[in-house]
Amino acid sequence: MLAATLPDAKTFAARERDWWNGPIVYQIFVDRFAPPANLEAKRHLYAAPRSLRPWSEDPKPGTLNQEVGLWSHELAFWGGDLKSLRSKLDYVRALGPDVVYLNPIVEALTNHKYDALDYERVAPEYGTRQDVIDLAHELHAHGMKLMLDGVFNHMGRNAPRFQSALKDPKSPYRNWFFIGSKYPIGYRAWETVANLPELRIENPEVRKYLWEGPESVVQKYLKEGVDGWRLDTAFELGTKYLHELTTAAHRAKSDSVVIGEVWNYPEGWSPAMDGIMNFHAGRIASAFATGKLEGPVAGHMLERMIADSGIEPVLRSWLVLDNHDTDRLLNLLPDEKSRHIAQALQFTLPGAPVMYYGTELGMTGAGDPGSRGPMRWDLNVNSNPELQWNRRLVEMRKKVRSLRIGDFRRLESEHLLAFLRLTDRVGETAIVLANPTDAPVHEIVGIRDGRIMNGTRLTDRLSSAQTLTFAGMVEVTLPPKSIRVFTPVTTARGGYTPYKRIE
Repeated sequence: MLAATLPDAKTFAARERDWWNGPIVYQIFVDRFAPPANLEAKRHLYAAPRSLRPWSEDPKPGTLNQEVGLWSHELAFWGGDLKSLRSKLDYVRALGPDVVYLNPIVEALTNHKYDALDYERVAPEYGTRQDVIDLAHELHAHGMKLMLDGVFNHMGRNAPRFQSALKDPKSPYRNWFFIGSKYPIGYRAWETVANLPELRIENPEVRKYLWEGPESVVQKYLKEGVDGWRLDTAFELGTKYLHELTTAAHRAKSDSVVIGEVWNYPEGWSPAMDGIMNFHAGRIASAFATGKLEGPVAGHMLERMIADSGIEPVLRSWLVLDNHDTDRLLNLLPDEKSRHIAQALQFTLPGAPVMYYGTELGMTGAGDPGSRGPMRWDLNVNSNPELQWNRRLVEMRKKVRSLRIGDFRRLESEHLLAFLRLTDRVGETAIVLANPTDAPVHEIVGIRDGRIMNGTRLTDRLSSAQTLTFAGMVEVTLPPKSIRVFTPVTTARGGYTPYKRIE
């Protein structure tokens, strides 16, 4: 193999076999995804202090309900559930993700469900454990995986275990939490939010309940068909306990995956978890796309991050541009061309691009709860330009193997962000060149893949642009605010190709 620094073919084949390397992830907030068919039959589940809102209404910041200590927008529901989600799987399947990731689905008082009352019980307004099993089976039948959101740093204030611990010093759950007069509210709460008392995971009994025991929360859901966990606030759980949890998950299901919410620099979080939510790379992509980072600087930052973290964990990590904790992407990047550069980078950098439900349709919304609006099914029309663009990105990702499992190699450039994605097969090399500026950029860029022959035609996967290589370089003029994803044409023409003996 000419590309001597690349792993051998067996390594790439192994990466390809493992579903967690570079999949496309689709994130769903169940209450807001699909209107239910049985709304009247379950209306009683939304009794005060909850409220049930019409699907046509956008969420708005509310007022504090003093009685329950929650904001009214946390108690506002739109009625989506697991069965209604399944009714829209044809749409999800057509979009093309490999993984469906659900925000928390366990019983909780709020709509976001980061305040679990009972981890073992699915929220009644969402359905039952059997509905989760059925969803997993249906996704598997269509070649997709199911991941759940695990919130194991804290529970809800109204959880029976916590109420028992708070009221009774002799409660068997007293040592499950941090309770005492040294805390201003009488107990330790995540970010001092009274509704979120923190769990004492140093207690072996807590860990046995959450992940260590064969009937634990983590293991039982996996045994019932779930394929992995996204861990909320993983950055606060500590690598020792994260490694325990990940090991327990693999013990229950050998091909399961654990991905942690980590807003830090990615180095050092593996092998404690299989991967992280790589907000660092996502921020580089969006900052570059909006001109806040110059191309060469962004390239060096990405190269260093991958070198420090290791390519294997990075391939398993999630590339996030927007989600339920941020503004919608159309609010973050309102300029279409800048937004498309960021998204194209999300789909070409190492890792798993995460699509937040509705962003592919052009949904907008700022902050919490604005970014958690009900799915705009009226925007699901083939003429929708945002949907067309996202479909092109998914199609490119599916067709170009290197974008899913390939190594990363930075290219030298004066003004552009330039890099390669490479595998053991030269025809799969992707050459990514991006110009976020308001002016065209003309450059000669060295390709750094000795297998690519002189005079090879390169075709852009996102447009009709073509160019030729010369002496291991490519000369291009990139229009303002544009990105190219070139791949080489190596097939024979007239029975001849210079690639006949190149792997």
